[in-house]
Amino acid sequence: MIEKIKEHIAEVEAFKAKTKKEVENFRIKYLGKRGVLNDFFAEFKNVAKDQKKEYGQSINSLKKAAEAKVNSLKETLESEEGIKGVYGDLYRPGEPIDLGSRHPISIVKNKITEIFSRIGFNVSEGPEIEDDWHNFSALNLPKHHPARDMQDTFFIQTDPDILLRTHTSSVQVRYMENNKPPIRTISPGRVYRNEAISARSHCFFHQVEGLYVDKAVSFADLKQTLQYFTTEMFGKSKIRLRPSYFPFTEPSAEVDVYWGLETETDYKMTKGTGWLEIMGCGMVDPNVLDNCGIDSSEYSGFAFGMGIDRIALLLYQIPDIRMLSENDIRFLKQFRGSM
Repeated sequence: MIEKIKEHIAEVEAFKAKTKKEVENFRIKYLGKRGVLNDFFAEFKNVAKDQKKEYGQSINSLKKAAEAKVNSLKETLESEEGIKGVYGDLYRPGEPIDLGSRHPISIVKNKITEIFSRIGFNVSEGPEIEDDWHNFSALNLPKHHPARDMQDTFFIQTDPDILLRTHTSSVQVRYMENNKPPIRTISPGRVYRNEAISARSHCFFHQVEGLYVDKAVSFADLKQTLQYFTTEMFGKSKIRLRPSYFPFTEPSAEVDVYWGLETETDYKMTKGTGWLEIMGCGMVDPNVLDNCGIDSSEYSGFAFGMGIDRIALLLYQIPDIRMLSENDIRFLKQFRGSM
């Protein structure tokens, strides 16, 4: 009889269940009113006196093993149900991953950076919250200079000398203060101006400005650099430079690229002329070089700046600049696969 109990103990220890119903059937088999244990207890009176102690201990071992097995299996199954409730069916095929896409601003910025990196320009960055010196005064725009009105500025109310930068030229000032010529750098970044928001303008937008400072840098170097850029960026090699005014460059010019008049869209973009303005440029004013600790009698340089948003509108025929900042997933999905 004792050997039979030991066989049941081994059976209990080896038992496994996948459902609560199987556990319940097991519990009834051993611990129920008509279960195996009750049968063994009923046989206790027929056991020889010298075996009663060992027989009783064996029954208790079987009872403890059955109770422990039932509790263990219940905990395991309840735990699995909890995981399934949180994570769903773990055997179900996974949901397809919806890949994102680069923003058109990032695509254009990366392309501009890559083009200039081929001719030795590195990338420099600076703070978007700037001080008056780096944003205005060092760039030949002292206080009360009328040209400051060209850029409606967001000032920080707690300090009139702290503002949101109106151009990334402030990055160039910081770069010249901390680096000696030869300098060849571009400064991409977001800028802010207090302008009315419309289909063609926004209170924040993105720029890339370039700077080259070395000995004997000429306007011809500037033109050749811009010729290279427009050919690589747009596939258009015909450009023109129109005289203009910027406080930090002299002489200064606006750069137009010949876009052509092949489609109705070309007529609308160029107002029927075929020419499209893409950036401003000029030779760095000697005062700016001196303000940044560079000897203007020994060095000269050129600078240029363009709006990334404007170029993105041109390349992708986007009708409204506000679409670039609305984060409409339907709009952004169009650029999937672009680098």
